[in-house]
Amino acid sequence: MSAFDYGMEAGLFSSKTLAKRSRSYQNSVEFRRFAQAAEAIRYAVEDMPAALLGTCSLEVAEATYTGAAIRGLYESAEFPLPRRIDAAVKK
Repeated sequence: MSAFDYGMEAGLFSSKTLAKRSRSYQNSVEFRRFAQAAEAIRYAVEDMPAALLGTCSLEVAEATYTGAAIRGLYESAEFPLPRRIDAAVKK
């Protein structure tokens, strides 16, 4: 297996369900593009609500990574960016 390239461009999809005033629900999908996969991973783990990590999909060079895999890339010793201490608490 080849090493993950944290420097490649990446797209991050996340989904959340929003309650409307009525009893129906609306799904909302957000997409963000990042110059580096490391930035997308850090955003997903540190800046998004922890409950949404499971709804995330990271696309890097034709490969797709979801919640647990994104967390694994963040926790890897090869992760090139500084981590916030409070991100470990969000598991």
